Amino acid sequence: MPVNFTLSQKGNPGNPTAPKKFYANAKSSGEVTFRGLSKEIAAGSTTVSDTDVLAVLNDLSKALAHHLSEGKIVRFGSFGSFSLSLSSEGVENEDRFRKTMIKGAKVNFRPGVDLKEMLNNMTFEKEK
Repeated sequence: MPVNFTLSQKGNPGNPTAPKKFYANAKSSGEVTFRGLSKEIAAGSTTVSDTDVLAVLNDLSKALAHHLSEGKIVRFGSFGSFSLSLSSEGVENEDRFRKTMIKGAKVNFRPGVDLKEMLNNMTFEKEK
């Protein structure tokens, strides 16, 4: 099934006088909830209920947040890995840096083998 996309025209923030260009934007076709995922996973098993799966996914979410907050990389096997990155002000001399110059943190996800394969085999279709 192809991923739908739309086009949007954007300017270059570094060069406001440059001509605007069109860029593709992935178009969502809906969403799957945590509960929906748990039911789907449970349907493939004869030994666990969707409530069991939901409990595990909730605990997984908490464990992920805990380990990321400790600065650890969390690896989910062939699914991928999660890590933190920071954005901060820059200084010319290391001695002048203060932790108050850190402006925020983001969670990075690096896809594993299965998701990379999915990305490599993806097809696209412009939304009408």
